[in-house]
Amino acid sequence: MRNKLKQRENYPTLVLHSTDNSFGFGYRKNNTHESDELFIKEFNNDFCNNLVNDLNKFITRENLQKINKLSVSIGPANFNASRLVVVLARTISQQINCPLDSFSSFEIMAKRIASKNNIFTNKKSFWIYKKLKRKGFIAGKYEICHNKNKFSDLVIQEKVLPKVVKELESKELSFEANYDDKEDLKELLDLSNKNLLNSNVDSWRKVLPLYPISPIN
Repeated sequence: MRNKLKQRENYPTLVLHSTDNSFGFGYRKNNTHESDELFIKEFNNDFCNNLVNDLNKFITRENLQKINKLSVSIGPANFNASRLVVVLARTISQQINCPLDSFSSFEIMAKRIASKNNIFTNKKSFWIYKKLKRKGFIAGKYEICHNKNKFSDLVIQEKVLPKVVKELESKELSFEANYDDKEDLKELLDLSNKNLLNSNVDSWRKVLPLYPISPIN
């Protein structure tokens, strides 16, 4: 069993990610950062039609068929982008019979935010938030799982999935969401590789975009 898991860790990984203003793909060929390939592009007026074309330019059909790990960010981010990127990930997962897992955009940036603010203490928790145009916030809660003093060793658990809150608790640590296309794609590749994917090829059915608010808010 251990040999099988070790072999599985070396399979190629594909991730799809979107932010408020851009989207991207990440491909890791052999479980090493040196093999990473990234694609980042800002939204344009024809994002819907170009999304599949951009993916086809990024990864060959041969390499796509070899993918064994597939992950996608589900938001909170641009409403239409989250929906389209998740639909694309679900479609790929179904077509190549590859399990699909997902992470919120806040969970992907949590490690970077913790490191920037020197949060390395075990069980220390903090919130990541995004202020809404009207009233309230979208906020998720995150906790350090291990007492580490290096960024690369940090393990963070999402305790509260991003949701709408009227106000932030002043007694708790909170930091504003900060998207970083390149770093978030790399972290999503890391999370995908560390996460033991469900072997059920129908796992794509459970992956849905995260919509804390309506698209018109």
